[in-house]
Amino acid sequence: MNKRIYQYALYACLATVTVACSTQKELALPERITVPVVSGNPGDTISPGNFKQVFNDPYLRALIDTALHHNYDLLSAAQQVKTAEARLMMAKKAWMPSLDLSLSAGIDKYADYTMNGVGNYDTNLSPNIDKDQHIPRPAPEYFAGLRSSWEIDLWGKLKSQRQATYARFLGSKEGRRLLTTQIVAGVTGLYYELTAMDNELAIIQRNITLQESAVATVHIQKAGGRATELAVQQFTAQLLSTQALEFGVKQEIASLENQLNALLGRLQQPIPRSTAKDSQVLPDAIKSGIPASLLLHRPDVQRAELELAAAKADVNAARAAFLPSLNITPYAGFNAFKAGLLFKTPASIAWGALGNLTAPIFNKKQIKAQYNISKAGAFTAFYDYQQAIVNGYQEVASALNKVENQQQAFALKSKEVLVLQQAVSTANVLFSTGYANYLEVITAQKSVLEAELALVTTRRNVYQGMISLYRALGGDFPAQD
Repeated sequence: MNKRIYQYALYACLATVTVACSTQKELALPERITVPVVSGNPGDTISPGNFKQVFNDPYLRALIDTALHHNYDLLSAAQQVKTAEARLMMAKKAWMPSLDLSLSAGIDKYADYTMNGVGNYDTNLSPNIDKDQHIPRPAPEYFAGLRSSWEIDLWGKLKSQRQATYARFLGSKEGRRLLTTQIVAGVTGLYYELTAMDNELAIIQRNITLQESAVATVHIQKAGGRATELAVQQFTAQLLSTQALEFGVKQEIASLENQLNALLGRLQQPIPRSTAKDSQVLPDAIKSGIPASLLLHRPDVQRAELELAAAKADVNAARAAFLPSLNITPYAGFNAFKAGLLFKTPASIAWGALGNLTAPIFNKKQIKAQYNISKAGAFTAFYDYQQAIVNGYQEVASALNKVENQQQAFALKSKEVLVLQQAVSTANVLFSTGYANYLEVITAQKSVLEAELALVTTRRNVYQGMISLYRALGGDFPAQD
């Protein structure tokens, strides 16, 4: 009899597996894009040393440190990483059996014309039981003990879910690294904007002093009959225009300081910074090669690759859902139908185990839909990964071009400023000796002011290009020597 039962159970299991094993094909993604990057001689490509000069300012390093500790977006991102870490812990323990302490009580009133009703009545009439074994009517049920449930990972479904969760945990860390890079770049960009505006302000104030001297000179010349009232008005108008420009720059400085304070996670306060100087040295020239290791190190590329790995694991878990699942539910404890007999050992000790092999039959449409969702998510993650590489290459190439072109423009602008400064001196000499009119002096002063401000803008563009390049390569370069 027992042999026949085992045979029936074996046949049932085989039939269940046969019905359920019509799973889906493995995921096949398109080929990845090949990025034309230079990975040869390190001297021909970008290196962390190219950024030391950008981050070498002690005031800037202090501001970056403040931002990394107090920026609210970063603090929020840190909590998101902790959330992902907690999910990972849950996924890692999913394969282990659950164990619960169970205290339960219930009561049943069986009808007289049921198996339990007739069986209990007949049992109470048996001479083979004592009074403690008489079943009450209605019949209570008391249990105190341990219950467990364990899903055996036959097809790697739990393993795939764990792999997906782990990849997303790493992705959350890459997201925080991406935010860190953006904040460092943001602080650095605002800092060099401020130093550039300080430089512009110094140039404007120096020109105001020169123009005030010119106005005083033309007044003297008018008194001596060597200049007209029109010349006085023109010089005065130029001075007023430059003085108004000074207040516009001061407003821009205040606005930048407020933006930087907000990025640092604090209210308005002075921003200490280095004194701006016209002779501020430009960063060294950068070779045009883009190393593959740095490009693929970008946080967004890393996160997209991890999301792709997680999506692949989701597909594997969805495929495994078509296959049978085996659950084992053991229990052990004290069981009785009278509270006073619950802990009467060894008679009240009970234990048992149930193995449950289940396979989907009528709900396969829902499982297939979930598989299709996971498959579409994998393709989406793949295309996002491809786009992240394309975007990264484009950003790095654009930043490199910007730095190179602005460095060339700075060299030419520097020569232009020197020529125009000499032209101002020449115009003043000619004007004082009567060989040039006041319009030529005004034009020379206006031209040199515009050229000096343009030189500052070009220098700022070089630094902004370096910062864009730092952000495009994913950051992680040392802020200190």
